[in-house]
Amino acid sequence: MHDHHIDRVRKLTDHPYLNMYALDIHYGSGRKGIYQVASRAREIEGLKLRTRQNRPDGVLIYSVFGEQRDRVVLIRQYRYSLDDYIYEFPAGLIEPGETYMEAGIRELREETGLTLSPLPASPAYTRPYFTTVGMTDESCAAVYGYASGTPSERFQEASEDIRVVLADREEIRRILREENVAIMCAYMLMHFLRTPEGEDPFSFLNLA
Repeated sequence: MHDHHIDRVRKLTDHPYLNMYALDIHYGSGRKGIYQVASRAREIEGLKLRTRQNRPDGVLIYSVFGEQRDRVVLIRQYRYSLDDYIYEFPAGLIEPGETYMEAGIRELREETGLTLSPLPASPAYTRPYFTTVGMTDESCAAVYGYASGTPSERFQEASEDIRVVLADREEIRRILREENVAIMCAYMLMHFLRTPEGEDPFSFLNLA
């Protein structure tokens, strides 16, 4: 049982995809304070601190490409928070009524033009995990699979600045040494590099 508790939650913004909330906090020491949280929730009652349910806000797609399954599908995307480009897995928000698997298939096609053949996996690998919990209650599920087709950027939204990258091992090593990389993507790329060449990079999905 923790000694801290939240006295009140106040909504500070009203935007369709991301909002700020202020939490009036009562610390165990007796002091009071304010903690600000960003959330995909549209209203206070949708915050995970209220629902106590970890429903994924988004999905990220870890997919490999090619007959030898030797290239990882990445995107190089401009992000306003950095005013720079960063390497990430294709990802996006889950739309109402979608499963995370359906969202993964849709998002890969929209961002890369590729078709995803998803793989079954233990819930230990697909259940939603939190992203940056010190700042937000956002959580994302993961979809794994094989990508096929011809890369294309024609399905992207006009507001997106994304380049599709099919990265082999040499390029992955360069990216990890030199580029901005999202942390979840970086860890999985490190794991990919540890998989012996010629072996299925998704064999770990059978271990949990």
